[in-house]
Amino acid sequence: MYARQLADAIETDSNPSSMGIKAIRQELESMGIDTKSFIEKSEFVNALLDARNERKARCADCGGVAGGGISLKTCKSCMLVEYCNADCQRNHWPSHKIECKRRAAELRDEALFKDPPPKEDCSICFLPIPGQLINCVSLPPATISSVPINDFANANEGLGKRMEEYFSCCGKSICQGCISSLNKSGNMWNCPYCNAEKMGKTDKEVVEDLMKRVEANDAGATYVLGSYHYHGQYGLHQDEKKATELWTQAAELGFSEAHKALGKMYHKRGDVKKAKFRYEAAAMAGDEDARFNLGYIEFTSGNAGRGLKHWTIAASSGSYSAMHSLRKLFEKGVVSRESINSTLIAYNKSCVEMRSEARDAAIRLDTYAKEGSGGTMLATISKT
Repeated sequence: MYARQLADAIETDSNPSSMGIKAIRQELESMGIDTKSFIEKSEFVNALLDARNERKARCADCGGVAGGGISLKTCKSCMLVEYCNADCQRNHWPSHKIECKRRAAELRDEALFKDPPPKEDCSICFLPIPGQLINCVSLPPATISSVPINDFANANEGLGKRMEEYFSCCGKSICQGCISSLNKSGNMWNCPYCNAEKMGKTDKEVVEDLMKRVEANDAGATYVLGSYHYHGQYGLHQDEKKATELWTQAAELGFSEAHKALGKMYHKRGDVKKAKFRYEAAAMAGDEDARFNLGYIEFTSGNAGRGLKHWTIAASSGSYSAMHSLRKLFEKGVVSRESINSTLIAYNKSCVEMRSEARDAAIRLDTYAKEGSGGTMLATISKT
């Protein structure tokens, strides 16, 4: 009985001086039993002790065991092996390289294709903010069974603009629905959140206000300042190098939009490897438009399976572009009806979570503004 109890204590607690093991030792000693002799004679306990020693972490190169002054560090790429020091890691690399790269790719894909995190909420209405206005326009229920989405939200370029706007006065991101509501109330000259005056400032004053937020490590402000440099706005000279520097800083501070902006810039230059890396970072942070761009890269690179995965996740998160592209693939027989139906249901659910009367009104306003130049009114926005 005591052999079993001691074995269980050893199995569940690696510390030989722990309370569980010490209590059993004390009970044995109170009965006049020599614990050292007891352990030596118990084959069951000795077998467990040997197994525990075998399970101790060892350096993959020299075999050194953790403890006694040796501290092992795990390979950050694959998380499979440990090393005493950098020399051991370098020595082991030729034999570890293939396995390391394979496992690192598996870990990357696990992170890349898992369910994305929730979107950032608007600071006023607390609804999730989609990447673009069009991403909260849901399809009519009839399309779940018929899927003729040809005329759905046809080419309305105004709806491709960002749904949120950053305000440097308070560092808040506000959705276009709340901004539109404020403008309709006649208070269009002030910040919707903190009511600070936003009109009448010179370009220099706008940049100075923004710089205060940048100096406070505000990721949103750093991204916006980078955009000003990239486009040459508010009196700043067009400077792609400075924009890249600021967007990189914003990305390091956790702003996914900066990753996407860098991805677009590299993609435009033809540097697909760098573009893909940045799009992946944005996609893992929940940016559905960056994930759509990733899917496009994978399809054009001949990786249709990966592209399809990206577009399905993006569409389920509310990306109109991804949903539209999947519909095209359905027409060509690449996507099954069952798959398109389930994705469409997830798409509509995501759109509903992002919709509000104020956002619908903002979309109508934007669409009506385009009608004079040939824009098409969204029939799906009225009563869906």
